[in-house]
Amino acid sequence: MATRTLNHADAHAVAGGAHHGEEHHPGLAHHFDNMEQQRDSGTLGMWVFLVTEIMFFGGMFLAYMIFRLKFPNEFAAGSYQLDVLLGGINTAVLIGSSLTMALAVFFAQTGNKRLLVLFLSLTILLGFAFLGIKAVEYGTKISHNTVPGANFHVESDKMASFERKHPNESVDQRRLQMFFVIYYMMTGIHALHMIIGIGIMAVLAFFAMRNRYSPEYHSHIELAGLYWHFVDVVWIFLFPLLYLIGRQ
Repeated sequence: MATRTLNHADAHAVAGGAHHGEEHHPGLAHHFDNMEQQRDSGTLGMWVFLVTEIMFFGGMFLAYMIFRLKFPNEFAAGSYQLDVLLGGINTAVLIGSSLTMALAVFFAQTGNKRLLVLFLSLTILLGFAFLGIKAVEYGTKISHNTVPGANFHVESDKMASFERKHPNESVDQRRLQMFFVIYYMMTGIHALHMIIGIGIMAVLAFFAMRNRYSPEYHSHIELAGLYWHFVDVVWIFLFPLLYLIGRQ
């Protein structure tokens, strides 16, 4: 009887030791039982966060829809003031950054440190390229006083182009400013999300160079990828709604 009890206790000790060893994985937080549970919890948390982001941007898209229906001529005229070429280039840049981010996730899963760092770095560079092009757009608009306020002014040549193509549509300058209120609000907040994403990628690249990630532990890369793809998708909606509506 004593032998049987001892063997039963030894079996529990061995099982406990194996479980204890699993808990000491370098990337496993103390409040999770195993890596799979930690990964599932992180993924759920990220999707909950993205739902709040959808509601956040959804409010701005709703405001856009309301004023777009209320002031159709002014929103079309405002769209003519934007640079479609720069907007299109930025769209291509973000699509490229989604590809590099997806490749970074793939190489994190396969444990290729060199290519993981490379594609995280390329994602960062493309993010900076997007922000640089957006800064050029903002700078051009500010230099022409195309900013809502007392000195609001639009580029005459672009307005003339709109009037030639839409001779029967009058444009109210006060209502036209609402387009730019929404333009700066939506693109500005999107740019802020890009800045945050670049910061996250820089931290991940730093830890990747220090061999923190492995095929068993790379959930941070995947979660950052979800965030980055979400920000890219938001721009895919912003580009046609802001840049193309006046050219229909």
